[in-house]
Amino acid sequence: SEREHFWIHSHIFEFTDWADLEEDFSALTIKNSWGRNAFQKVIKSKHNFVEVPADLSEIYENLKESEAEVLKIAVQADDITNTIPIWKLLERAKSENKEIIPIAMGEAGKWTRILGLAHGAFMTYASLDSGSETAPGQVSAKDLTEVYRVKELDENTNVYGILGSNTSVSMSPYIHNAAFKFHNLNSVFVPLQVHNLDEFIKRMVKSETREIELNFKGFSVTIPHKQSIIKHLDFIDETAKAIGAVNTVKIVDGKLHGYNTDAQGFIEPLLNSYGDLKGAKVALIGAGGAARACVYALKQQGAEVTVFARDLDKAEPFAKQVEVDLQELPKTKDQETKTNFSNFDILVNTTPLGMKGKFDGETPATAEQLQGLHLVYDLVYIPFQTPLMTEADLAEVPKIGGLAMLIAQAIEQQKIWTGLAAPMKEMSRAALKRLQ
Repeated sequence: SEREHFWIHSHIFEFTDWADLEEDFSALTIKNSWGRNAFQKVIKSKHNFVEVPADLSEIYENLKESEAEVLKIAVQADDITNTIPIWKLLERAKSENKEIIPIAMGEAGKWTRILGLAHGAFMTYASLDSGSETAPGQVSAKDLTEVYRVKELDENTNVYGILGSNTSVSMSPYIHNAAFKFHNLNSVFVPLQVHNLDEFIKRMVKSETREIELNFKGFSVTIPHKQSIIKHLDFIDETAKAIGAVNTVKIVDGKLHGYNTDAQGFIEPLLNSYGDLKGAKVALIGAGGAARACVYALKQQGAEVTVFARDLDKAEPFAKQVEVDLQELPKTKDQETKTNFSNFDILVNTTPLGMKGKFDGETPATAEQLQGLHLVYDLVYIPFQTPLMTEADLAEVPKIGGLAMLIAQAIEQQKIWTGLAAPMKEMSRAALKRLQ
């Protein structure tokens, strides 16, 4: 077979004592061709690139009976709770004094690659560089050692993470890990891709029902969980309560405390760029969780806010709740039906339009629509220069990007979690380095 030919004719054994072989391939096949001293030790691997198989226990037992010194089981996880069975194998192997490499592939399983070593995994796998990954969810060796500091973590490490339905583009791990590193804390911030929030809280967080122990100490909460997280909290601060959305959770003695740092994070760069907002007319595009925090902060400063949304039926309850005017943002590209924002001072985009990925290249407004504005504020931060910001440049209107808000709200989160002054320079530098 092709595999047999590779192993028998490869000269790789001149450089290594180890061979990582799939479970259906015998090490004896190679050793008989190369001689008994071809390599000293074997990792026996089983991969499932589709799902977490129901017979994981059986797979583990079969690998255990093989000639391998180390077992490796890698399965595809689509939601974070799918990773629980593979992580339990790590606990089982430890109790049986067996070396194992348990990996949940995909974005939802990225945390298993980062925390594995700290919890006794024999090793973890990394790509040489970003873009040269050999399996879904693989992290570069540089990021594992420099961003996540995996060699320094242990079972007592305080674990924080971002809860979202798509954490692959998040800057938060780079920003928060830079702060932990600066203060030399035994803490790490990891991506936690969560689709079913209820299941995650029940099976991985709440002390009375969780199935594995990861020493979670807090979360950053993003789309689409900012409102649905509230029912799981034991305490919620006044700002978060007023906004009706939580973006920060701190775990204290097993209790979940909710906060909102989006409002502070949003308003700070705006005040720095624009100045006094009393009486300022603000056109705000979007009616989601981020919009709630922005409206709250703007009204606190005395600004007059009008919300623009493409789906009025969906946005109407939100507009009534936060007591702002609501206008339609036409979906059509026909120039005559486009909204003219010249009657406003500031335009704020809280939608993902223009974000790298699904909404790449889209803009909620063109240069023509932005004429007469004094400032454009786009909360999107990937890419660094968004399509809306390019339109603002064409209209010669000053602009602020979403990175300013991201850093400002992260600084507030760090204060909540650690009680320490956040290192703004290091956090900003980490984000800019990653964006570039």
